[in-house]
Amino acid sequence: MSDDTVKDSSRKEGVGDFIRHTREELSRTTFPSSEDVRNTTVIVIIAVIFFAIYLFLVDHAWTYILEGLTWAVNKIAGI
Repeated sequence: MSDDTVKDSSRKEGVGDFIRHTREELSRTTFPSSEDVRNTTVIVIIAVIFFAIYLFLVDHAWTYILEGLTWAVNKIAGI
């Protein structure tokens, strides 16, 4: 490897080069339409509500089961 190659690869990029590369990258970027954003937001809200209800029901079911087991163990142990 020559000294020129090492200098080129370790050379810091200038501000102008950075801005140019950033603009090139942004020109290749696509952004979602407002309808896509709206649809995705609705899907996320529905998913959050569904999982909140699901976890609420599972939590209450486990509480009911554990209270029943506690009652049964206490009944067997005579407490």
